Amino acid sequence: MIIACATDDGKKFIERHFGDADYYVIYELIDGKFVMIDRIVNTTEEEEQHADPVKAKGILDLLHEKNVQVGITKVFGPNIKRIKKHIVPVLVSSDDIEEGLKKVLENIESIRYQIELKDKRSHVDLR
Repeated sequence: MIIACATDDGKKFIERHFGDADYYVIYELIDGKFVMIDRIVNTTEEEEQHADPVKAKGILDLLHEKNVQVGITKVFGPNIKRIKKHIVPVLVSSDDIEEGLKKVLENIESIRYQIELKDKRSHVDLR
């Protein structure tokens, strides 16, 4: 499982929408532990309008290059309806990425289930 965490500093989740992160830290679940494998700079342009589908596509294109299956953050905007068709959006309450990843491990089966649902998936709220 490959996960993208929305962040500005690599340690904390952002307080803004998932698509507004400065970058995404990419983790892979290996032998029951998350291992950081990459960091992607968010090169998408600013939204022309709220819930801009072009912005959602840009974010998804960046994440698909790294085979991301799950996106984790504290806040998703209206584009969550577009995002969830491609990756599983996961909401956490923790500021700290490490704490958020622990919460994901505790709920890994429900997240795996949503991955399998493909375009019928829903977000996972771990707040």
